[in-house]
Amino acid sequence: MTADAAPSGHPLRILVVEDEALIALELECLLDDLGHITVGVACNSSEAIAVGRATAPDVALVDIHLVDGPTGVEVARALAADPRTTVVFMTANAKRIPDDFAGAFGVIAKPYSERVVASTLAYVAGCRAGRPQAHCPDGFSPSPACAAAR
Repeated sequence: MTADAAPSGHPLRILVVEDEALIALELECLLDDLGHITVGVACNSSEAIAVGRATAPDVALVDIHLVDGPTGVEVARALAADPRTTVVFMTANAKRIPDDFAGAFGVIAKPYSERVVASTLAYVAGCRAGRPQAHCPDGFSPSPACAAAR
């Protein structure tokens, strides 16, 4: 476990919504190294929504463009409707994110680094626990609603 790992006993349960198998596998390995639990990996919108509803993850890392098209926004709206799930976009297509961020907490731009993912998840965990950090981590852009709440 690395220094950036989840605190003992407090791992985040994370759904990975990514259609590129190597990226999804890399994320799963990184999440494991950080001490988090991957509750599922989905490569299309219907699978992502079904797995999200079945597992109620703490966090969903959602790509905008999936195998069935630019459906990540629909996935974000569906998953963010459950207050137990915090959605974070991970995309190289940030221009496709609507002004309201489809209920997502923010976005990590691809290509991402392990450090950005780790610091963003730590930030999300702090916000979920009512202990937000003073500054957003580098490489993470908060949604307008998230930025206004700080």
